[in-house]
Amino acid sequence: MVSHKSKLRRFLTVELPMVVILLFTLGPYLWMMLTSLTQEDKLFTQGPSLIGATFENYIRLFETVGFLDNMITSFIVAAGTVVVGLTLSVTAAYSFSRFRFFGKKYLLTQFLIINMFPIVLLILPLFVLMRVLGLLDTHLALIIANSTVAIPFSVWMMTSYINGIPKSLDEAAMTDGCSRLGALRRVVLPLCMPGIVATGIYIFITAWNEYLYALSLGGSNVRPITVAIQTLIGEYEVQWGLLTSGGIVGALPATILFLIVQKRLISGMTQGAVKG
Repeated sequence: MVSHKSKLRRFLTVELPMVVILLFTLGPYLWMMLTSLTQEDKLFTQGPSLIGATFENYIRLFETVGFLDNMITSFIVAAGTVVVGLTLSVTAAYSFSRFRFFGKKYLLTQFLIINMFPIVLLILPLFVLMRVLGLLDTHLALIIANSTVAIPFSVWMMTSYINGIPKSLDEAAMTDGCSRLGALRRVVLPLCMPGIVATGIYIFITAWNEYLYALSLGGSNVRPITVAIQTLIGEYEVQWGLLTSGGIVGALPATILFLIVQKRLISGMTQGAVKG
């Protein structure tokens, strides 16, 4: 009797709420996938349905809209942002963790203050800057713009992780003949690899999903998937089949990447949060 009551209580207090939350979270994505598999002429007459499911919308997305070029553009921008973001954030975090210099705490505070401002406030200054430099409608412009958003939090994240690595390891490596950069490359980087992976995934997903910078600094030559999907929404008509299939395809790379490295991502974020 007691066991039956405990199982019922567990079902009502744990399992049932989790199922409801899961359905509430995945519901829009399942509806979007169902819509993308429905023929365009049946959406407004019969509604989304698996009966007569077709990949027609996905075929049109790549053959007619040219979505593959948009995905390649997004990948170039996201990968470039990861390279720039990790290079700067890891070296900056190492400096903040290992050296004492004037204004150290002030600079770290500035990184947090930058994140307090909404992105829309930075668009106009960046637009003017990119226009003066002649970088509008280029991959480099989006990489620089996305880095301004990703680097501040990445520096904080990597600093807290490197703080958990004993300084004695650096000193031992330098005693054995390594330079400061050699100790960073041979000792610190291997030990903080989970944190680097977590930071890299954060930067990649941030750059992949970014819309405002892509819309303002991009153009006809550089058009990431976030802007390409928005163009499917017309003034008098919304192509729901193409729109939902574009959303599914656009979410796949980040989702697959997260599933591949989820263990390293979670361990890196949690260790970086509690150390230092």
